[in-house]
Amino acid sequence: MVRAREISARELLEAHLDRIERLNPELNAVVTLDAEGARAAAEAADAVLAAGDEIGPLHGLPVAHKDTHQTGGMRTTWGSPLHRDTVPARDELIVSRLHSAGAIRVGKTNVPEFAAGSHTFNPVFGVTHNPYRHGLSAGGSTGGGAAALAAGLVPLAEGSDMGGSLRNPAAFCNVAGLRPSAGRVPTWPTLLGWSTLSVQGPMGRTVADVALQLSVIAGPDPRVPISLGEPGAGFAARLPERLDGLRVAWTPDLGGRVTVDPAVTAALAPSAAVFEELGAVVEEDCPDLSGADEVFSTQRAWVFDALYGEVSRRHPDQVKAAVRWNAELGAKLTGQDLSRAEKLRTRLHERVVAFFERYDVLLAPTAQVLPFPVELEYPTEIGGVPQENYLEWMRSCTVVSATGCPALSVPGGFTPDGLPVGLQVIGAPRADRLVLEAGHAFEQATQFWRRRPGL
Repeated sequence: MVRAREISARELLEAHLDRIERLNPELNAVVTLDAEGARAAAEAADAVLAAGDEIGPLHGLPVAHKDTHQTGGMRTTWGSPLHRDTVPARDELIVSRLHSAGAIRVGKTNVPEFAAGSHTFNPVFGVTHNPYRHGLSAGGSTGGGAAALAAGLVPLAEGSDMGGSLRNPAAFCNVAGLRPSAGRVPTWPTLLGWSTLSVQGPMGRTVADVALQLSVIAGPDPRVPISLGEPGAGFAARLPERLDGLRVAWTPDLGGRVTVDPAVTAALAPSAAVFEELGAVVEEDCPDLSGADEVFSTQRAWVFDALYGEVSRRHPDQVKAAVRWNAELGAKLTGQDLSRAEKLRTRLHERVVAFFERYDVLLAPTAQVLPFPVELEYPTEIGGVPQENYLEWMRSCTVVSATGCPALSVPGGFTPDGLPVGLQVIGAPRADRLVLEAGHAFEQATQFWRRRPGL
């Protein structure tokens, strides 16, 4: 519509600013707003279009950035009181690539403190509520982005994912979130340029929106040693609506490795039949994920000590307990611990590659639980099984992170009382495009994404 000049970028922006003004006070999804800066950018975008100049793929589209991603001239707090007033001097790469593609920066979305955990609350801005039911979690750590998308506050959002931070909130809020292959979306600047556990990626209301955004944020960067050489533009190509001949594996519990709320299992039960109707061949199967838990927990602890160990020790009263705990685990690691995790991950990778020689995609629950009350820091039990720490209940995502495989959460259905459930579509290493194709076809066949929250 913007390209056809049916609506101006300024009019589109004002429609979203109006929704933010009316709905955000209850949701607390957008925590920093720059309405005047966005208006100036929208007017400039309209002038470029009127002049007939070349425009980018996201020309005139409002976008909100995760509050752990640096935005030049706009505060970035990481949800931490230590950074309440931090204003970076420059954009980081994912932000600058969206801007170069024509997107208009509206503001920042809420996160857990230092993006730790899949429930979005922090001492700076408070808690983000689920648009489908006030008082329930929007997930995390990209919870503000997922809630903003579901509520129509922005058409595009971006985030990051170490243990499910793009996938879990997408599942909780009935939107789509992709954890790309490591290096697909280069992260810069970063202190850990060779680390592959945390990735940045796109989130949208549809898989096509996710693919469009991926087309501009993916692609090589020489400053990032693990960046993949393939340009991102190909991800914008039309996605298929049939999956004839696709080989699909389905696992309701990741081979018995995770406990899943029966309500989640019931909502996802029809998914395999949908893929069969689309022409796919479906079998119940799962790769051997032995060692994935140790790989994830070891590498995450190492990353947390590297990033937050010093600040946790210097300011223990201003860093939440979960972050301190994870950093302390990292500080205790030995060289032997790290080498063991690396060996386990190598064997895991080999088994996963062999599995995807027999299948094209693997289907699994995104989240093991339904959105839970915001007063809880995390679910302490699932189906009577205790969850010992703030990561245990996220294992349906964390074990997938350990494999290095791309994974998409797509709307997978609803419980009888109207809570969203996400379906996780997992592909072979670097098979990001195939994951998007499978998720898009399922999305179009089911149309769950069209069931918007009653705000």
